[in-house]
Amino acid sequence: MTTLSEKNENFHWYPVCTQSRAEKKAFQALINKGIETYLPLQRQLKQWSDRKKWVEEPIIKSYLFVFVPKQQLGEVLNTRGIARFIYFSGQVATIPTSQIKDLRLLMASPYELEVTEEELLPGEKIFIKGGPLKGLTGEIISYRSQKQLLLRLESMGHSIIVHVSAALINRF
Repeated sequence: MTTLSEKNENFHWYPVCTQSRAEKKAFQALINKGIETYLPLQRQLKQWSDRKKWVEEPIIKSYLFVFVPKQQLGEVLNTRGIARFIYFSGQVATIPTSQIKDLRLLMASPYELEVTEEELLPGEKIFIKGGPLKGLTGEIISYRSQKQLLLRLESMGHSIIVHVSAALINRF
């Protein structure tokens, strides 16, 4: 499904840094303003001293994504919970729509995801030939002695690691 905003070339995805632990409140405030926003959440089992509970936590702490024209950046910044935009080479960073689509695909998959700020060395280029992530491309890395798919979101300085069976991977 294509939204009206995706048809307009003036709209871009921007990564936004939120105040600490304010991702969900900032997300709701942006939605209330009618701004297309994406906050990738992952269910996690949290342990307290008296109980355990399943909660949805942002997969990338203090980040969310907005799809707006450049003229609306000020309105995003004037939203409760928003701290700043991410800059890359002196410009407000943009994320290609294809990477947001890939991230949505990863979040919808049954695979366990892990986000790291660790600088991972580039490896062999691969694509996934089967399963729910079929068609996704990435790099093979050696991490905790397992073969895994790495989707690099370069303009954010984060990498997403997905546990994928080696049988589902083809090399370019």
